[in-house]
Amino acid sequence: MALPSTIYRASIQLSDLDRQVYEQLQTTIARHPSETEERLVVRLLAYLLCYQEGLVFTKGVGSGDEPDLWVIGPDGRPTLWVEVGLPDPERLVKACRHVGRTVLFCFGRNQAQWLGQHQAKLAGCRNLSIVSLDATFLAGLVATLERMIAWEVTVTEGALYLTAAGETLESTPQLIVGVPL
Repeated sequence: MALPSTIYRASIQLSDLDRQVYEQLQTTIARHPSETEERLVVRLLAYLLCYQEGLVFTKGVGSGDEPDLWVIGPDGRPTLWVEVGLPDPERLVKACRHVGRTVLFCFGRNQAQWLGQHQAKLAGCRNLSIVSLDATFLAGLVATLERMIAWEVTVTEGALYLTAAGETLESTPQLIVGVPL
């Protein structure tokens, strides 16, 4: 018998001064039994840093042909494709051919090795942005993670300030490749 997903409910005050996005967001996010809390946190950060009307979580880990998040255009085709982790580079190349914009949020201890192996191949994808997230920042967020998530997030001049459980954490996501978010 398969284990059920763990459901998290998030209430987030987003103030992205860089993109002029100011939203009070309410969302539900499911963590697959095989997914780490770190990956769940990165998916939620990707949602905030790429937020636009129509951005939704997909079936995620359980679905091989969908990204972690996307925006579907009026014609039924994705216009934004967002992945987290260290996916197969061929998957990113294919997404870039079919989608207006592709964003990868990479993290994890093998991140430098993955980038070293695949960055040259991905350099030809003009509509791909690769963003690296700091492991210490992610560990701090995981430590505050509860089933009811309440975050206040401010993005200004590339820096991310996140208040959770009375603690403010700071990080600057690093743009490795592509155009800024």
